[in-house]
Amino acid sequence: MSRNLSMIRDVDQHKDGTVTIGCWLHNKRSSGKIQFLQLRDGSGFIQAVVVKSEVPEEVWETAGKLTQESSLYVTGTVREDTRSKSGYELTVTGIEIIQVSTDYPITPKEHGVDYLMDHRHLWIRSPRQRAILVIRAQIIRAIQQFFDERGFHLVDPPILTPSSCEGTTNLFHTKYFDEDAFLTQSGQLYMEAAAMALGRVYSFGPTFRAEKSKTRRHLIEFWMIEPEMAFVTHEENLEVQEQFVSHIVQSALENCGKELEVLERDTSKLRNIQEPFPRITYDEAVQFLKANGHEIEWGEDFGAPHETAIAEKYDKPVFITHYPTEIKAFYMKPDPNRPEVVLCADMIAPEGYGEIIGGSQRIDDPDLMEERFTEHQLSKEAYQWYLDLRKYGSVPHSGFGLGLERTVAWICGLDHVRETIPFPRLLYRLYP
Repeated sequence: MSRNLSMIRDVDQHKDGTVTIGCWLHNKRSSGKIQFLQLRDGSGFIQAVVVKSEVPEEVWETAGKLTQESSLYVTGTVREDTRSKSGYELTVTGIEIIQVSTDYPITPKEHGVDYLMDHRHLWIRSPRQRAILVIRAQIIRAIQQFFDERGFHLVDPPILTPSSCEGTTNLFHTKYFDEDAFLTQSGQLYMEAAAMALGRVYSFGPTFRAEKSKTRRHLIEFWMIEPEMAFVTHEENLEVQEQFVSHIVQSALENCGKELEVLERDTSKLRNIQEPFPRITYDEAVQFLKANGHEIEWGEDFGAPHETAIAEKYDKPVFITHYPTEIKAFYMKPDPNRPEVVLCADMIAPEGYGEIIGGSQRIDDPDLMEERFTEHQLSKEAYQWYLDLRKYGSVPHSGFGLGLERTVAWICGLDHVRETIPFPRLLYRLYP
């Protein structure tokens, strides 16, 4: 039997009309001769009211059989209700049970994080987790919109690669028939090749880091957005980054107000996120940290406490630019006026969320790139195609990478990135 189903998010279009909704029972309470059903259908939540004196006996009894997460079709009249968060309520006239759920493991009581992670496939049904995933989806839409409107082409780099673009050992190894292969840490090198063909490109896909890290900022599998731009300098690269992050934040504010409210996010902090962003050099950052009691010397990389201390000075993301050449990736272009530092920047989010973007102008000189390969003991055989990019029509070019989950955590105001992805992969978690 076909049904003309409505979505909870669209009930405002049916004020005082009759609708049928396919849904699940999120919660239920009764008050004598009235039953209050909290329903969800993925698009939202709504309260449905069953009044014993206004429905047939079988409808009343059917409502009484419903348990948490039972699936059903509910028919009723849409009523405006200013007390409701959605602004509407459903006066029930009919109920058809699809399945009665028994012994649902996540109850309204408190559960530990490990228990909830073991039941992640069910935990994502809760209002808070749904809100996070809705915001994530909106951020993804905003990302694609930003690049599509600016003439970028989406390019998909491979997941299986013969080597690492960072030259690190934190790789997941697998066999590719008779060869060694690795899960990608970044699509950047391939995106550089694509930029030489298409001008401005971006990739959007999963990346993998075999790091034995248990911090609240790290996942083993996470999603990266990696644009690369031909004929773009370091300075122009920073301008694109701040426009990009401003667009994402403002899009979330505009389209996810209800979800941010569910998360009790202080949106006043987000409304301020508009370009331009403050910038400090690595030199200035080291001076600031030393002056504020941090033990760090020039040439050392920043850790989470350092980034947090710097970010606390600002109410917007801050760029830290011109890091020492020795602590950055082999492909970053040295500052022509000061070759011991590179034309790069990390964007540090406010409120202690750390680095959300790393980017740089790339080396375009073939001789210097050859030198870097020797210094970093990289296989010219494995990377010959990458060296070809400098051999055949090399141009100034720049790019960056934004980590999706850390960005979602910041915009949502979350304590841990594990809630920012439907099924997180953590150091000791591969289930579900």
